[in-house]
Amino acid sequence: MIEIQKRMLSRLRHRHEAFCRFTNYIGILFQAMCQALGYTVTRSGIASFKVTVSDEQVEPKKEKEGVFDWISRSFLLFGPFFLPAGLVLLMSFFIIGEGFVYFTPVHYTFVESLTGFWLSFSTLASEYINFLVNIDLLHPLHVGFLFVLLFFGLGIRPSYIGEKRKEKIDMFHDLRQIKDHLIEKPWYLVVIILILYVFYIVSLFINPVIYIGLFTIFGWLSLTAIIAIFLTFPLLLLLYATDEIRPRWNIMPFLTVILSYVLARVVFFYYPIQQVEGVSLLIMLISTFLITMILIKYKRTNRFKPTPKMKHLRDTDGKKRTIKK
Repeated sequence: MIEIQKRMLSRLRHRHEAFCRFTNYIGILFQAMCQALGYTVTRSGIASFKVTVSDEQVEPKKEKEGVFDWISRSFLLFGPFFLPAGLVLLMSFFIIGEGFVYFTPVHYTFVESLTGFWLSFSTLASEYINFLVNIDLLHPLHVGFLFVLLFFGLGIRPSYIGEKRKEKIDMFHDLRQIKDHLIEKPWYLVVIILILYVFYIVSLFINPVIYIGLFTIFGWLSLTAIIAIFLTFPLLLLLYATDEIRPRWNIMPFLTVILSYVLARVVFFYYPIQQVEGVSLLIMLISTFLITMILIKYKRTNRFKPTPKMKHLRDTDGKKRTIKK
């Protein structure tokens, strides 16, 4: 999904370069935050913190080697998959707190543990969907959280759109870096596996729910990331569609988004129905789609300029020459 998003951004770059650079800046900012967190955890300190639209530079106060250096680089490689999603997941607790339900197995068996994980995962997913389907766009808290999801979805990973020296960086490049990082110190990986196993054994005696809860949180993080990326697709499609409309008319789809929703809410205020927010959202989406399609059909951008008319003249020597009229 991230690579599809990157391809869509590359198509928008020729007219929305500032927007593409902004999304790249968000992704680089998250990377810099993860690297700074790695230096903080290893007590290396942060000497400088610099973020631009194309690169980031975080330097530690103390250069450490061995396991501390490996941990710092681990935060840089793994952090962007967890830290931004964790921040959004924390915010979502105040919006859809009912979805954070953890089902405790009666007997600590693999099947019951897996069932409890799936129930916790599906409950949060259904609450997310219910929130998005019935979102109240007149509620400041709901609108703010929607912008947070879009902000995170657009910057979950730097796109490097327009950066020639980094045009080949993709998800496979990140995965290769993670593989090389793990192979570089295989004993560190063995130690981590042993620590997880010891944590599992200890949780059996203290509280078996703790171990399952850890992986449930990882599932919630992945769900948050998927939903955030998915929400960016309608926005990118709308931008791509408005590029097909003439400049004087390409603002109409965005105005339709606002006017159709407000008008629907006003009408339903005087004529109440059930699920007002969801029906208003549906009307907004259908209206925006229809208006956009109509404008693309009748107010489409002229991709090719007409060929200039040619005028034929004769020189004094009788030879024929052609000029543009």
